[in-house]
Amino acid sequence: MEELKKFARYFKPYKYHIIAGILFILVSMAFGLLVPYYVGRAIDDLSQNVTWEKIIYYPLLILGINAVSGVFLFWQRRLLINASRHIEYDMRGDFYAALVGQPLEFFQNNRVGDLMARATNDLSAIRQIVGPMILYSFQAIFALAIVLPILLRINVKLTLFLLIPMPLVSLTVKFLGQQIHVRFEKIQEFFSNITARAQENLSGVRVVRAYAQETAEIEKFQELNREYAARNISLVKYGAAMRPLLFFFIGLGFVIIVAVGVPMAVRGEISAGEFTSFILYLQRMIWYLIALGYVVNLYQRGTASLKRFNAILETEPTIKDASDAHAQPKIRGKIEFRDLNFAYNGTPILKNINLKIEAGQTVALVGKTGSGKSTLINLIPRLIDAPDGTVFVDDIPVRQFPLEQLRKSVGVVPQETFLFSDTLAENIAFGVDKDELRITNGELRESIENSKSNGKQSAIKMLEPEIRKSAEIANLAGDIEDFPNKYEQLVGERGITLSGGQKQRTAIARAVMRNPRILILDDSLSAVDTYTEEKILNALRDVRQNRTTIIVSHRISTVRDADLICVLHEGAIIERGTHEELIKLGGEYADLYERQLLEEELEAAD
Repeated sequence: MEELKKFARYFKPYKYHIIAGILFILVSMAFGLLVPYYVGRAIDDLSQNVTWEKIIYYPLLILGINAVSGVFLFWQRRLLINASRHIEYDMRGDFYAALVGQPLEFFQNNRVGDLMARATNDLSAIRQIVGPMILYSFQAIFALAIVLPILLRINVKLTLFLLIPMPLVSLTVKFLGQQIHVRFEKIQEFFSNITARAQENLSGVRVVRAYAQETAEIEKFQELNREYAARNISLVKYGAAMRPLLFFFIGLGFVIIVAVGVPMAVRGEISAGEFTSFILYLQRMIWYLIALGYVVNLYQRGTASLKRFNAILETEPTIKDASDAHAQPKIRGKIEFRDLNFAYNGTPILKNINLKIEAGQTVALVGKTGSGKSTLINLIPRLIDAPDGTVFVDDIPVRQFPLEQLRKSVGVVPQETFLFSDTLAENIAFGVDKDELRITNGELRESIENSKSNGKQSAIKMLEPEIRKSAEIANLAGDIEDFPNKYEQLVGERGITLSGGQKQRTAIARAVMRNPRILILDDSLSAVDTYTEEKILNALRDVRQNRTTIIVSHRISTVRDADLICVLHEGAIIERGTHEELIKLGGEYADLYERQLLEEELEAAD
């Protein structure tokens, strides 16, 4: 019940549609239940005196009643099913918003396949609670509320006999409903495993093929698929048993009525028309009672899915706007780490970091893998949260910035390049806030504000000069010109049609396009050759002017022109200075420089 109370908030915007739909159910049934009455009356009336007027009157009357009932049946279904679709839409939007607001840690602890299963399979089961369940529930309730008094009015004795098998009906619904709930919840959890497996294999298709593991992965998926089918078959047994059992027990009441009612009709205790009406009402009530079993099935499935769905919605983001966060002056780009110590799951990652980066300065971070470079830069846009009072932007603690303002001012090119399955132009322009465009073209703003279907294409078209400029800075423009569709070239899932270097350069163009005050390049030139790297760095020199830039790299050639170079080792800064100063120091940086020079000489000799 607690889950349903939380679910009830989605009904409020559509309460009038739902109330109207329920009223139309009542009206439709009221007209529909007039049919057995007039059928019985016609039999009694025609048995006394047959005339052409009566033969024409009763069929037309019954046909008219059914027509009116059908009109209200149409509207009840339209209103309730439409409401269920709107509620599904709202829930899917809330679910997506909840996911987007979660920090990186959340996605490390929750598989993407499981989240996809909750957003699709579970949500579909929940929708059934709103549409079909409400529809059939109220039909059954109104049927019992209307038909039972009518049956008692026709004949009390027959009605009491009808109630004999009802306890068996209740026990069947209760027992099988519980079994369905437990099994469906486990099936939904297992379905998440299948979705996660498929998602991982499709995302990692290159690895699967490179290691010739197609057959092995197919077999593993088939094992999961067989187990999923077996669990569903187990559930189907209970779902399939419910309707026949209900038919049997309700049919038992039907047999009792025929056994008792026919002799009563023969003795004249009940007229033929009344007995016919009683049987017709009973048939109607049997159908709705059977539908009640279907409702129980939907309810158990829906509440099982609702529990899984709410578990995500109720997960509070660990990184969110602080209570004292408010809009700050436009960010200039000064960054400072003060006495920063950071641990992840109890493991120290950063130790006593004190570093001041002036606005417009270029700072490089170098060090061995696992030395804490990526962790340090992720603390700036709060992709990871640092302890209070340890990270500052423009001398203001980062937690006092609204997340939106802070992250809009930071452009990050991450180690692991991710591209969306869209065009190159869309990927490059991804980070641009189209409501706050730097260009002031009225046509573009109007197309976005009106949210026309071609607004997206209009925006990209108007941004084309900046997209091309960003691609040139990233040394990607030449490659794009070689593609058949140029900037409209689709890059495929995760940019699978591009090389590693092309993906990295697209990510650099995306960050540059955003025009951020703080630009972070996290080992973003590792997949390009030294010639391309030099061209990109030369182009970035203009971009870096009056912009704070942090470069993380293993290559000395990438960082040698930085205003300040910091060497990290096991989470601590062990050296800092310019390239020349660190070479003279003869420490870790100088050793790294010598090794890379030797590697280059050996490569040249080959």
